[in-house]
Amino acid sequence: MPQAPRNGSAPQDGPARQNGSAPQNGPARRGGSGPPEHLDVLIVGAGLSGVGAACHLRRSAPGKSFAVLEGRDAIGGTWDLFRYPGVRSDSDMHTLGYAFRPWTGSRAIVDGGSIRAYIEDTARAYGVDRAIRFGHRVIRAEWSSKAARWTVTVRTADGTEKVLTCGFFFVCSGYYRYDAGYTPDFPGIGEFAGQVVHPQHWPADLDHAGKRVVVIGSGATAVTLVPALAGTAAHVTMVQRSPSHILALPSNDVFARPLARLLPRRAAGSAMRWKNALLALANYRLSRRAPRFVSGALRRAARRRLPAGYDVDTHFRPSYGPWDQRLCIAPDGDLFTAIRSRRASVVTDSVAGFTPAGVRLGSGEEVPADVVVTATGLRLLAIGGIALVVDGEEVEIADTVAYKGMMLSGVPNFALTIGYTNASWTLKADLVAGYVCRLLAHMDRRGYRTCTPQPPDDGGELRPLIDLNSGYVRRSADMLPKQGATAPWRLNQNYPRDVRLLRRGPLEDRGIRFGRAGDFGRTGDGINC
Repeated sequence: MPQAPRNGSAPQDGPARQNGSAPQNGPARRGGSGPPEHLDVLIVGAGLSGVGAACHLRRSAPGKSFAVLEGRDAIGGTWDLFRYPGVRSDSDMHTLGYAFRPWTGSRAIVDGGSIRAYIEDTARAYGVDRAIRFGHRVIRAEWSSKAARWTVTVRTADGTEKVLTCGFFFVCSGYYRYDAGYTPDFPGIGEFAGQVVHPQHWPADLDHAGKRVVVIGSGATAVTLVPALAGTAAHVTMVQRSPSHILALPSNDVFARPLARLLPRRAAGSAMRWKNALLALANYRLSRRAPRFVSGALRRAARRRLPAGYDVDTHFRPSYGPWDQRLCIAPDGDLFTAIRSRRASVVTDSVAGFTPAGVRLGSGEEVPADVVVTATGLRLLAIGGIALVVDGEEVEIADTVAYKGMMLSGVPNFALTIGYTNASWTLKADLVAGYVCRLLAHMDRRGYRTCTPQPPDDGGELRPLIDLNSGYVRRSADMLPKQGATAPWRLNQNYPRDVRLLRRGPLEDRGIRFGRAGDFGRTGDGINC
């Protein structure tokens, strides 16, 4: 894993430049009768996306003042919050790592602690850790076209509120709700004599050693938890209503070390990134064009790793095609190893409810348990639940259309990061942050003060922004923006195409309007979908 430079030295690929703005790294202004503190850019979130965005500003826009507002008290976002056993990436680190600071370890699939350390090291390496204001939860942002700025209301850890202003508002909070996961209302759950936990809020003192554990769910979290718990539990049973597609991948990439020896660090990182991004894209396209072939190949691979005679068609044959939901990754086939060792098993049935001694299935059978883990999904929350107001009018996020997958129709000087669903989140996050830096530089050169995405003008049908049928998406799709039928409103799930669009494509097109302060009354209109 890349190490942060020592003694304040610059990272290998560029200095950690200061931007010349004292308020950026100093404490926020508190109270007083003076005007609110103003920054050029406010970034929301100090996770993978927010730290990356701040580093891009450091590298590409050193004259811009900025701060990173983080509601929690630590860097890392998802990778600091999720602490359940075995938590790890479901994308390889050569694409989940930043393009400007490549992952140099040979292990491609790593644990959550290593990812958190990588984010922290990167923040220190570029000096953006000093720009993070912890315990600052953004609750409201109001845009004024007359002033061409956002007024942002923040609630601090002690419950007080403060106000900041900025020229550009950049939300990097992802789309998960961090304070609560999703657990169905299981009948009888209050009667269960054991302990029920959700992976999103794993108790640090939970001891599962020697206990019977039931994991409800079949998604990425369940597939991660089962082999991790099976190491010390008496037995782990994964109860799934329906199977998921599971792909066994080696945790070590055999190309990483040879490329690191042959090429300079940046070149080796870029080569690994492109190799894995293109392989993921090829897998996605093949899955979409030949779903029966790919599904069959995954089952055959599972059958080779499972005991002879195992009922693969019952437990590992989903009713949907690959990439209708995100593929689950099993590093080195660890889930299959746990099943083969008889320390874990899979039951495919519905959950009818709980009993004092375990979980009752739809078939009437009971699975005994001391601990039940409800790996039943997450909740979505658009832009971290922040209330957006443009010129006095509340913005309904679901009534907007995403422009280039990163801005919202009718919302000026605003961007949000939404990563890929069919590849690494950071591939897209890096491109979005780079685009924002290009956009800010373009506005400075042209003397623009505002940039406002426009609703589609092609009359095409609007579609959900996230094209997956996963439960967490279906439950909350109406909370998210829409996407259009054509560019620049259509969301690409295609890294090479987005490189052309976001890194090299034109900044002015029919989908965005630029102006100076006071040029417009309301700088663009949302669209009612």
